[in-house]
Amino acid sequence: MNYLCPTYLCPICAGPLSLQDKSLACEQRHQFDLAKEGYVNLLPVQHKNSKNPGDNKEMMQARREFLDQGFYQSLSDKVNSIAQQALATVDTPHILDLGCGEGYYTHRLAQAITDASDATISNVDSATVDSNQKLQIAGLDISKSAVRYAAKRYKSISFCVASAYATPFADASQDLVTRIYAPSQNDELARIIKADGYLITVTPAAEHLFELKQKIYQTPEKHDMEIEEIAGFYVVEQQRLTNEITLTQAKDSKNLLEMTPLAWKMNDEQKAALYAADLTLTLDFNITLYKRTA
Repeated sequence: MNYLCPTYLCPICAGPLSLQDKSLACEQRHQFDLAKEGYVNLLPVQHKNSKNPGDNKEMMQARREFLDQGFYQSLSDKVNSIAQQALATVDTPHILDLGCGEGYYTHRLAQAITDASDATISNVDSATVDSNQKLQIAGLDISKSAVRYAAKRYKSISFCVASAYATPFADASQDLVTRIYAPSQNDELARIIKADGYLITVTPAAEHLFELKQKIYQTPEKHDMEIEEIAGFYVVEQQRLTNEITLTQAKDSKNLLEMTPLAWKMNDEQKAALYAADLTLTLDFNITLYKRTA
């Protein structure tokens, strides 16, 4: 698969960036080199809140290995299905995965939409369809470790290191933004999403990983189920996705724990006890589809 590359904006002056040899540069001569893996770092030093912001290498590797086992594939499939329906009438969608991490959800979304488009083309008179139409999809994360791995693994997708609070994208440039377990700023979402464009968010629902919380807290609390109100958007639908998984391998339990903040709440003895037994867990997600008001 080959996707269209997005037009990035300079994070310093907001001018459009163009490709010049192996760098992106603007008219003000601000220059950003492409890494050998193919991504670009558009996070100025003044936008960093630490030396290496975002998930560290260990958390990224744990999440990558856990997701590769397919434990969260049902979530990915549901997000992809909602996205396909929302973009059904958009010929060449512009999509941004905000907080893309190591690219698991980004890649599967790109594959799903491409497959659906190919199926449509094969079922329609070729004279009425432009087979050269392409998807433009980008992944953004503040973690350099995660983006480096994503770009190395999924070479046909454009990835950048940048802040979700000041994205390097033009006003009203995105048909769809996905935000899976990622923080963002509502004003920035409203700025970059087109009128009548869409936002898909995923947040933990009430029972998510509750069995794991019971092993950590004396009085574990369930997640809030309230739908977030986002200025400039209205809710099209909310779906709750709930299922159960059983982890029988210590490495899977370890990866799950290490990819969440819950790992900080347990000592080594508690972790060892957790890894020694099978672990049955509830996965519970709120998936909300928003539409940008005109």
